[in-house]
Amino acid sequence: MQAKDIDALLARFTQVTPGKTPNPRVKAIVDRVVRDLFVTMNDFDVTPDEFWTACNYLTELGRNNEAGLLAPGLGFEHFIDLLVEERETAAGLNGTGTPRTIEGPLYVAGAPVHQGSARIDDGLDDEAEPLFMSGVVRDALGKPIPNAVVEVWHANSRGNYSIFDSAQTPFNNRGTIRTGADGRYSFQSIMPSGYACPPGSSTLQLLDLLGRHGARPAHIHFFVSAPGYRKLTTQINIKGDPLIDDDFAFATRAGLVPDIRRIDDPAAMESRGVTRPFAEISFDFRLVEARDGLPADVVERARVSA
Repeated sequence: MQAKDIDALLARFTQVTPGKTPNPRVKAIVDRVVRDLFVTMNDFDVTPDEFWTACNYLTELGRNNEAGLLAPGLGFEHFIDLLVEERETAAGLNGTGTPRTIEGPLYVAGAPVHQGSARIDDGLDDEAEPLFMSGVVRDALGKPIPNAVVEVWHANSRGNYSIFDSAQTPFNNRGTIRTGADGRYSFQSIMPSGYACPPGSSTLQLLDLLGRHGARPAHIHFFVSAPGYRKLTTQINIKGDPLIDDDFAFATRAGLVPDIRRIDDPAAMESRGVTRPFAEISFDFRLVEARDGLPADVVERARVSA
């Protein structure tokens, strides 16, 4: 078909029904998406079988609740972060805060709340290396922020997340820590493993067709918030993981791969209350002040409820 033929079809298909009032923004976006798909189908001579295979795939993707997994896998979630940063820069922010990166699909609200410090693992993961992580929530100038909230969640040593993995205790490796006047947070947990898209999953089926893997490096997720500051969505990667530069979700960013200190001194192990060598990570978060004219920092999306 010629471009003029497609445009003639779209002029008919996108007409508003008399008496109906469309949402202008939704209509403009959908009309654009439909036009781009028509052009793509025309350019690639998409067959009816291919079209309905794609429709069936989307049905299965929704049935398996995998939209939140495929979106980062195709780069959409990282792209959204970059768009927000462009808008922040245009509004005058100078990039002094901790880099944001994707939330992913595995956050669950309602993790236990602790003051200052916490142990967030259940102590049952015998294969895991103990981890102690700490730092300070600071403002853009480096001043500690009191009463900040640090929400943390990560996988166990097998790459599985509690709530989604019925073999784990509820809220294992999940916690909410409120800082004191010094802005400090700390928690004891275990060194997580990276995870991969489940075999046979809708997401992995498409990634296979694209010639890509579906694995992530080991990482720890965070929401960090405080009154008067923009909420930060970020994660750190575990230094040394072979997939740091090959994350299927494109979440690795400069400044989010902190050093790890590994300790096997018996006296240090005893003082930490552990019986095997452990790891320490120190990482400070920097929040930027909230003000008018900036893109939203709280993302409205469907999330799993415990």
